[in-house]
Amino acid sequence: MQLPSSPLVGAALAALLLLSGHATLAQDPTATARPAPKPAGAAPGKWAQIERGRYLIQTSGCNDCHTPGYAMNNGKVDEKQWLLGDGLGWSGPWGTTYAPNLRLYMQGHSEASWLKTAKSFEARPPMPWFNLHAMKDSDLRAIYHYVRSLQPLGEPAPAYLPPGQKPQGPAVSFPG
Repeated sequence: MQLPSSPLVGAALAALLLLSGHATLAQDPTATARPAPKPAGAAPGKWAQIERGRYLIQTSGCNDCHTPGYAMNNGKVDEKQWLLGDGLGWSGPWGTTYAPNLRLYMQGHSEASWLKTAKSFEARPPMPWFNLHAMKDSDLRAIYHYVRSLQPLGEPAPAYLPPGQKPQGPAVSFPG
């Protein structure tokens, strides 16, 4: 099943999240993501790759699901909170999925294994895995190095629930 992608769907999802009580504006709405300081001794090429990855994460929608409160706060979530995963479930005929903590997830991958995974896996909705398949290897490498440049903080997201199991926390439900 492919979910429709439009501004109306995004607005409807944001409204559902706010109404569900999951999304709040408790985070500092004036906070902006700032690039992490350049590590001492970082090679210029490596730093450019990390910055490219940061740009791709910020503009490709990764934070929308993998950073709690990101969409509801118009992207104004401190970068220290980026990609920590989310406990909001996405329920439909596939069961209930959760956006994983990418900071922890990426620790289990080498660059080569990440490239192979990003080009071949097919995740359950709403993850747009087909967008990763379409990315250039250089972009996937940049994403890998950016995420690996972040501290591996946070907890794993809740585990996938098969169809018929009710999520314990908040979830966006899709008919099916």
